[in-house]
Amino acid sequence: MKELEKRISKIEERNERVELDKAWETSWTRKLCIMILTYIVVIIYSYLVQNYDNIFLSSLVPVIGFTLSTLSLKVVRKIWENNRKI
Repeated sequence: MKELEKRISKIEERNERVELDKAWETSWTRKLCIMILTYIVVIIYSYLVQNYDNIFLSSLVPVIGFTLSTLSLKVVRKIWENNRKI
């Protein structure tokens, strides 16, 4: 019986994590942060490469924006999770 209770407990914990992940992926907080960070990256990048007309440099903008937003969103997500529990 103890083994069954442990398994059920693990399943419930997993379900909570999955629900939290889903809520984060669809949250406006995440979407707004990605938009703002990407916009900032585009402004900075455009300023730095304004004298260059190179498609390869221009193509880096979305890649850099996405990468920086995903790296920095971990901090935002922790804050979001803490405020969500309240």
